[in-house]
Amino acid sequence: MCWLTALIGGVIALFQSIQMLCPSVIVLLLLAGTVRPWMVIILSLVIGITDALSMPSFQSIVPSIVKPAQIASGLALNSTQFNLSRILGPALAAILLISIGAVGCFAVSAASYIPLIVVALWILPQKLNTPPVDATSEQHSLFVHIFEILRIPQLRGALLTVFFTSLLCGPLVIFCSVLIKNTFHRDAVDFSIAVAAFGIGGLLGAIVLLFINVDSDRRYLSSWAARAYGVVLVLVACNPWFWSLPVLFVLGGSAMSISNISANTLIQTNTTSQLRGQSVSLFMLALRGGISIGGLLTGFSVTLIGVNRALLLNGVHTLLAQIVVGRKWFKAK
Repeated sequence: MCWLTALIGGVIALFQSIQMLCPSVIVLLLLAGTVRPWMVIILSLVIGITDALSMPSFQSIVPSIVKPAQIASGLALNSTQFNLSRILGPALAAILLISIGAVGCFAVSAASYIPLIVVALWILPQKLNTPPVDATSEQHSLFVHIFEILRIPQLRGALLTVFFTSLLCGPLVIFCSVLIKNTFHRDAVDFSIAVAAFGIGGLLGAIVLLFINVDSDRRYLSSWAARAYGVVLVLVACNPWFWSLPVLFVLGGSAMSISNISANTLIQTNTTSQLRGQSVSLFMLALRGGISIGGLLTGFSVTLIGVNRALLLNGVHTLLAQIVVGRKWFKAK
């Protein structure tokens, strides 16, 4: 267990350090007056790649420090930091942007990585004896383990549920700004309110899961919450009033949180310690990869038919996809 903790701590410290450099570079570019959109895109790509590589470590550390019966609660608590950032981030960014400007915002962003890097380095043991690893054998076993995971109906259903939710519902937050500007003719403050509402919903969803019996079938929680997310998407697309939007975003955030955490719990409690790393990586691939692909495809839809119709189409497809996946998933043993 010591070497596992060291590996996780080292990975987190490395990638958080790389991510800290990105806002630092933006600060320098802003001060020099040479910042360009393509530079921001490249730095965002770096952050996205390192985030995808480090997130499995964040998720895998939970089962290593809690008892099996506490994994669901541990994952729910772990997700609160992400949802709290959705709540506090937009509000804090707006205050900093007004008070200290864009340079100050990115400087604060860079400094915010320091505490986590310190904690990650702190959990590293002073002396570490790791067993020798055969690289060829490890690569072969990696693919064997991935196919083994995908052959298990329970895990395959969880991954598909997360993927379709991310693919079709994830663009709700991505295109929230377009929706608020084009449909409701509102400004950045209202955008912050909507994003914060989504974060509040995610936090509430995680809290609800803390009170769910550990013996509850997580398949039903995940699948029905994913369907509810699709319904919210349809309602958002048809909603003509701005002040109904934060309420719908709270419901959407709750549904997203309950569905993804339940699926993650099922994955981590139904795999062995040898397969857990690959299982979590596949979960993050379904989650983050689905959002990225969905954002790209929905972007084309928004350009062609408008943001409301694009979200409506995504919501209907979500319901259809989750019904099909759910039926097969519920039959799995």
